[in-house]
Amino acid sequence: MSGLESVAGIDIGSRSIELVVFEGTRQIRQMKVPTTYDPLAQCEKLLDGMRVGRVVATGYGRKLFIESLRGIEVSAITEIQAYALGARYLFPEVRTVLDIGGQDTKVILLAPHGRVAKFEMNDRCAAGTGKFLEFMATALQIPLEAFGEFALRSDKRIQINSMCTVFAESEATSLMARGERAENIAMGLHLAIVQRTVGMLRRVGMEPPLVFAGGVAHNPCAGKVLEEQLNISLIIPDHPDMVGAIGAALHGMAGAKERGTRCDRKS
Repeated sequence: MSGLESVAGIDIGSRSIELVVFEGTRQIRQMKVPTTYDPLAQCEKLLDGMRVGRVVATGYGRKLFIESLRGIEVSAITEIQAYALGARYLFPEVRTVLDIGGQDTKVILLAPHGRVAKFEMNDRCAAGTGKFLEFMATALQIPLEAFGEFALRSDKRIQINSMCTVFAESEATSLMARGERAENIAMGLHLAIVQRTVGMLRRVGMEPPLVFAGGVAHNPCAGKVLEEQLNISLIIPDHPDMVGAIGAALHGMAGAKERGTRCDRKS
């Protein structure tokens, strides 16, 4: 060991769990596993054999995680805080953060100095989230990882009027029965989710540069249609699903630094 304290950030989402470890100011590790039906076991797997002085959790499972972990300093922050910190660390000029994850969509407006100025979160149904795209990809029998590229092969844009996952599937089925190309239906489904997201961005007063984070940022069609609708270029991190875990780790590093300062003052 180098003598520097290692701090881990863990983002426990509905579809996946991401772990990032910093030693000093240097990121030394990042890992990702599916959440499965036993998220605590998956967290233990990620942390197995790892020597960290502090863990900060975020995401849906953060409260369960901090209540279960013993023998290590652990705390939690909200996803809004985590994504704001992570995005600003990666791109200091960012003013708006968009995260479309498996179960929710978050839009965060940052003030010029980096604090959260306003945010909006959709977490009451699958509409407008990665789960919506996953459900529709299954309905069209396309692997989720290929769904964006598949939609980009469309030759026209059709309107899907239903945002409810169940009704949208019914609408897609009706379009297929009328002979509409599956690629065009896939594009219509992407347009539906993007139009809902654009409404959220406008309600918080979106300012560029905009960082697109979360698992759906891997989807090339979602990014392309968002850029068209907003008429701006998006910033997409190399690992967009790690942004929350990075922010959680940064929060832990700031806490460790603050405690060190207090100890220095007492000594």
